[in-house]
Amino acid sequence: MTNFRTFTELVLERSEARKDADAFVFLPDDARGSVPQHLTSAALDQEARRIASWLQDRGAAKRQVLLLYPAGLDFIKAFTACLYAGAVAVPGPLPAEQGQHFARISGILRDAEACAVLTDSANAPAISAWLAAEGFTDVACLATDDPAQGDAGAWHAPSLTPESLAFLQYTSGSTSDPKGVVVSHGNLLANEAAIQRSIGTSADSVCGGWLPFYHDMGLIGHILHPMYLGAQGVLMAPFTFLKRPYRWLKMIGDYGMTTGGGPNFAYDLCVRRVTDAQLETLDLSSWTTACNGAEPVRAETVRAFNERFAPAGFRPEAMFPCYGMAETTLLVTGIPRGAAARVLDVDAEALERGELADPRGDFATRSLVSSGIARDFEIRVVDPETRVEKPGGHIGEIWLKGDSVAAGYWKRPATNKEIFDAEISGGTGGQDTDGQDTDGQNTGWLRTGDLGALHDGELYVTGRLKELVIISGRNLYPQDVERAVQSTDKALGAGAGAVFAVETDREHLVAIQEVRPAAVATDLHTVASNIQSFIGKEFSIPAGNVLLVRPGTVRKTTSGKIQRTLMRKLFLEGGITALYEVLEPAVQELIAATEAEPEAEAATDAAQTLESVV
Repeated sequence: MTNFRTFTELVLERSEARKDADAFVFLPDDARGSVPQHLTSAALDQEARRIASWLQDRGAAKRQVLLLYPAGLDFIKAFTACLYAGAVAVPGPLPAEQGQHFARISGILRDAEACAVLTDSANAPAISAWLAAEGFTDVACLATDDPAQGDAGAWHAPSLTPESLAFLQYTSGSTSDPKGVVVSHGNLLANEAAIQRSIGTSADSVCGGWLPFYHDMGLIGHILHPMYLGAQGVLMAPFTFLKRPYRWLKMIGDYGMTTGGGPNFAYDLCVRRVTDAQLETLDLSSWTTACNGAEPVRAETVRAFNERFAPAGFRPEAMFPCYGMAETTLLVTGIPRGAAARVLDVDAEALERGELADPRGDFATRSLVSSGIARDFEIRVVDPETRVEKPGGHIGEIWLKGDSVAAGYWKRPATNKEIFDAEISGGTGGQDTDGQDTDGQNTGWLRTGDLGALHDGELYVTGRLKELVIISGRNLYPQDVERAVQSTDKALGAGAGAVFAVETDREHLVAIQEVRPAAVATDLHTVASNIQSFIGKEFSIPAGNVLLVRPGTVRKTTSGKIQRTLMRKLFLEGGITALYEVLEPAVQELIAATEAEPEAEAATDAAQTLESVV
């Protein structure tokens, strides 16, 4: 830990110490020959003071401020300005970039009770018009790249404590029910220290990546972590990576980056899209920590990436599978430094029963990748129904305690009591009568909603509690079935499928899978039949419902997580257009019945996400 009480104090000290050194370098999309943009620590400090003075003049201290920016340095200036003003930053996706218009942002603005919106000159007119149309007449909008707004000399340091809110991190979800994770300065400092201890970063590190700035890994890992260290950050826009994954890897070599990463799909995309000619130009030898988190880590992807990029200097021990979430600020666990990713092969049948067991001869197996150890958290695996702690090697819900755990969701006391202040049955929850200690922090356990097991002190995450598919009394993890589906034909997109269950008089498995029609060697009927046959053989369950869809149909969050709950909703509402489908009669009737009562929000929730452009 540092000696700073707030993240604002830390940034002010780092800015003074670094002055003319680059705080950040941003690489615009190179389609027009754009040159890198540099932001020194001194310039960041001066701009933050100017914008902060505008916020302070309008009484924004200790109030929420919505940030809507394209990827670039203006976002970093605005976020830092909120820290300087003592305001609570609320990063959000710029609607124009997401194709979502303003529906989700309207929900966030209302829920957060934001008093102002910060953006740039290019987007200020549209955002001002939206505010007027929605009746937000008391919400000011500022184009922060206008140098005439604010006066750096008028800024004054805010009065903050470790319990003061630093920002609200809104999680992916329905537009009608956005939830903002309340992250305090104390939470942020604790998690940045945990990240540093876990991956061994220092002021000499070079951090960064391409993840959206409003995403927890993009914000805390790629922007705030180099600020915490007093190190340099190097960034690019998400669309730059998605269109040309090579640019990410080239950036790592060009700037000697040491730390940065993304979800599993990013590594898979590099394996599939980086050409042999491009590979010859890469130097990944400086990359010591390739964080792989935000979604289940696939052993196949780790092996393929290690093999593919070894000629470019990438070392297996650089791959850093990890686990975390917005509710814990960011990082929870990571593999020990210097250790290659650990893969545990387990018996598939035992896994379905909720146990980790050694493989048995020719019986089916599953490969799990370790998410590492918890250095700064208490971690338990708990039966989600009985709330009894599970022994090692048994699967249950992952429960956590630690200084990085947020106080809860913004203005959700009932939900917070259930999720952030849980008690283990037969154990000591450590709670007083209201579930909080004298500083207002939760003293119970955080229920993550994730399933996993502890084995030899390491955490193996197996899936999401709400997405578990239960058929004939067996527990199936959707990602296992999705991988099996994608293994049947090269025309099926890796990481581009969604498996879930629907219920009539019994449970029915549904598999929606993206396909590249031009790459199909036979026909779609044969592809679907092969999927059904393989799933029946591999899992001993009927796969009566298979939909082959166009690329971009399967919805994902901005971090690449499959939105299976949303896909199930769209499927039942008849909102999935298939190139080819085979459906059981009972499931067809279920869809027809659901279509009779369409929900107005379906179209909004179905908005394209970043991965849809791939």
